[in-house]
Amino acid sequence: MPFATARSVCLDGAVGHLIDVQADVSPGAVGTTLVGRADPALHEARDRCRMAIINSDLRWPATKRITVLLSPADLLKRGTHFDLAICIAVLAADTVVPRHALESTAFIGEVSLDGRLRCVAGVLPMVLAAAARGVTRVFVPEPSAQEASMVPGMTVLGMRSLAQVAAELAGEEVPEAPPVAPMSGSRLLSWRGEERLEEVDFADLHGLRETKYAVEVAAAGGHHVMLSGPKGSGKTSIAERIPTIIPELAPEESLELTAIHSLCGTLDAAQGMVRRAPFRAPHHDASKASLIGGGSGQVRPGEISRAHGGVLFLDEFPLFRSDVIDALRQPMESGDVTIARHGEAAVLPARGMVVLACNPCPCGDYRPAAGSNSCKCREVVRRDYQARVKGPVSDRIDITRHVEPPLPHERGDRFALLETSAEIRARVEVARRLQAVRYTDCSWRLNGQAPGPALRERWPLPPAAQRLLDDEVFAGRLTSRGAVRVHRLAMTVADLAAVRAGVNVRPGTVEVETALRLRSGEPLLARQVAPSVAVAVAVEEQAG
Repeated sequence: MPFATARSVCLDGAVGHLIDVQADVSPGAVGTTLVGRADPALHEARDRCRMAIINSDLRWPATKRITVLLSPADLLKRGTHFDLAICIAVLAADTVVPRHALESTAFIGEVSLDGRLRCVAGVLPMVLAAAARGVTRVFVPEPSAQEASMVPGMTVLGMRSLAQVAAELAGEEVPEAPPVAPMSGSRLLSWRGEERLEEVDFADLHGLRETKYAVEVAAAGGHHVMLSGPKGSGKTSIAERIPTIIPELAPEESLELTAIHSLCGTLDAAQGMVRRAPFRAPHHDASKASLIGGGSGQVRPGEISRAHGGVLFLDEFPLFRSDVIDALRQPMESGDVTIARHGEAAVLPARGMVVLACNPCPCGDYRPAAGSNSCKCREVVRRDYQARVKGPVSDRIDITRHVEPPLPHERGDRFALLETSAEIRARVEVARRLQAVRYTDCSWRLNGQAPGPALRERWPLPPAAQRLLDDEVFAGRLTSRGAVRVHRLAMTVADLAAVRAGVNVRPGTVEVETALRLRSGEPLLARQVAPSVAVAVAVEEQAG
């Protein structure tokens, strides 16, 4: 029977679908037909594959009719990575390579006219999708083999040419071939990469005690943060140090983030999986597609997905365009991005902390409380500027802090106890372990991701603490969404208190009051500023 099936993978965002590339070689009008919702770039594969097979000294069925079907036919297929599977399916249908050798095997790679393989983006999520559907062996271009090997249990064969793939499948001696060039394209490296994170530490910051505690809570529970204050108060310095107190990513998060890097074409496979929390800081002139994801052709992850498991820092937030600000609402709430267009939908993970920073006015000098207000902005301009940080997006912010520059005596105090990032990270790591145990049978990992119904049903607040929260809602100072976020915050405050006390601390009135102040931006009380005192009070209340 002149028919064979090879397998490849189609990507919708970060989700992969196993594709059967079926080839039929039979008598009829000479020609090659490609069907199955292929995009224009994929239709060009007919000519690429024909010349690649001929120039590899393999047999092309030039006197027969060739039909190639990409199944399932209802999925739109994009990209040049189907080339290798099309070539192998045609060769197997024409009995050049044995059909049984294609079982449980996937083929990923672009072919050039001389038969050499070329690298493509997204190899890791493709191999992950193939492995989830029973594929145990995959052929990829040689430079992508290390990336594909990150998938446990997968047999990876890195090849340089189509002739090598055909020889391996036929059980023949693999011929020599020139090395495959790595994937071209610019690598988007940020100056706030791992090298930059090694140079900053929370011990460098004097004062700002309440703000440091607030970002410790945020890092422990994965909560979104808003930092406001005059220029030079330290908002950026605080934000760029948050990744230094986030522990290494969990294996699931690491694999998801590494797959996102693979989709973007920025994965350095030699460095292995991405394990450190990322820090992304796009300019305020960034477009919606660059921040949320999208682009022409195949959907590409945006900055919010590249910050998955880490921090997306939006400095000068009121200067971002209105459509960008509105687009943040859905991923901040759900933890993923859904991009729908042309009848297709792509889902990308985006469970990172969003940290917003803004000045009190466009010039940044508005400080009426300090007694030295040098702001030259008109009142109407100041109101319009501040209105951009209010509304639906601000309701999705868990923690709000007003940052003031350290006082002179705080800057010059040589005996002040300045905690290092490593010390804070140790507490955050233990708090996250407590949450991992709590949510063992759940699809989320942190308090900041827990849905409201699950919290109310499985981890309810004590009656006194719930009344305190209900009073805020009934008074109109808190929305229903805000009440859920305060509940989450109280859970994280209790987890950090348990870390300091070494005993289990349930969220009660102290923790809810602390969470309310963290959310509203009000100054923390003395016992909330000093968590050790808060722990003692909480333990006494629960014991009594």
